[in-house]
Amino acid sequence: MRAGELREILRGRDFRRLYATRLASQLTDGVFQVALAGYVFFSPERQTTAGKAAAAFAVTLLPYSALGPFAGVFIDRWRRRQILVWTPVLRAVLVLFVAGLVAAGQDGAVFFLGVLVVLGVNRFFLASLSAALPHVVRRDQLVTANAFSVTSGTVIAFVGGGIGYLLRLLFGSGNHGTALILVAAAGLFLLAGAIATRLPKRLLGPHPSEDAVPALAKPDAPRLVEALRTVLDGLVDGGRHIARRPQAALALAAISFHRFLYGIVLIMTLLLCRNHFADDPDEGLQMFAVMLGVSGAGFFAAALITPLVVRRISKQAWVAWLFGAAAVSLLVLGMPFTKAPWAAAAFALGVVSQGVKLCVDTTLQETIDDAYRGRVFAVYDMLFNAVFAAAAAVAATWLPWDGRAALTLLVVIAAYAAGALVYRSAAARRPAHVLG
Repeated sequence: MRAGELREILRGRDFRRLYATRLASQLTDGVFQVALAGYVFFSPERQTTAGKAAAAFAVTLLPYSALGPFAGVFIDRWRRRQILVWTPVLRAVLVLFVAGLVAAGQDGAVFFLGVLVVLGVNRFFLASLSAALPHVVRRDQLVTANAFSVTSGTVIAFVGGGIGYLLRLLFGSGNHGTALILVAAAGLFLLAGAIATRLPKRLLGPHPSEDAVPALAKPDAPRLVEALRTVLDGLVDGGRHIARRPQAALALAAISFHRFLYGIVLIMTLLLCRNHFADDPDEGLQMFAVMLGVSGAGFFAAALITPLVVRRISKQAWVAWLFGAAAVSLLVLGMPFTKAPWAAAAFALGVVSQGVKLCVDTTLQETIDDAYRGRVFAVYDMLFNAVFAAAAAVAATWLPWDGRAALTLLVVIAAYAAGALVYRSAAARRPAHVLG
């Protein structure tokens, strides 16, 4: 990451405002997720198994991932600045509802439905951030802007997780303590919405051409059937747009492949921390927080090195090298199933995860027309989460309760190694289409 280019990006007032909106929201995401993890996975009253972990991920990820394409069409219809203002407000209200359920000791279908809606609304927010970024920086600055904003957003989410853990120590690990953490998260979501009000209403688009999405020009709010038809038509148009850009399609395939394997490893990590590395649930949560922290350090390292590397080799080559690095690190560090080496592997996978994501984000931003960015990034979010949930569901069918599964880890290692070779070969055969 070049310091001079980053300083130039940071001098942009609108970039700083968009960036601050991201930080406030993702800090709160970390607080919210730690509160949920403590309540669902690390409560002394609840025993965590692979099946229960997979069920929780499926409930919270798979259904709202299906909203991705629909969110994208509306992101291409609505002012993205307004989405950034109002989705945090809606999330704050929903989080207060979930806090009430937690205080009452509820952890059934209504609780997970509330969590589902909170996370589902976030799809609009994150997809809008990605679609808005090209409106506040130049195209030649997108790699650095992505590396800085996306990665620091992820790191600040880890910081939020640390704050959530400290609040758990302050308020207690019981139901009422978790409810108080969620109330604090609701207040932070309101702060994110307030920051977004400083962005100009029309700056972030969409600014579609009339022939690209003529439905956007309709002044009347469509009826439900017409709106659904517009969504489906938009998905078809978005699919055709991606099909004409092979590098974009290949990038989406790469991130889906990685997320599936990463999902298996993360479920193993959760089970190891809960049932193998620790003697009690509180120690298990602390160990899981350590694993997430070192992984966050890997995300930060990827932000530093990825822009430098992709100026010397292609983004596609870097993704292939990252897949290979994942295979080597898991083979050397993961197989002992002990704390320190597994933490080192978590750092390496953090580098891989963020490095791949930065390359994919930039590839999509460079190759997808603005009129379609909302739809494409919403589909991207759908794949990003749905594939992870699918991995959790598949892994739950054979992972032991303590997470130690050498054969599973060897399969993941072999898949990463094969993926590196296949992706590099496929990318070399597909020409890039970069917008001017």
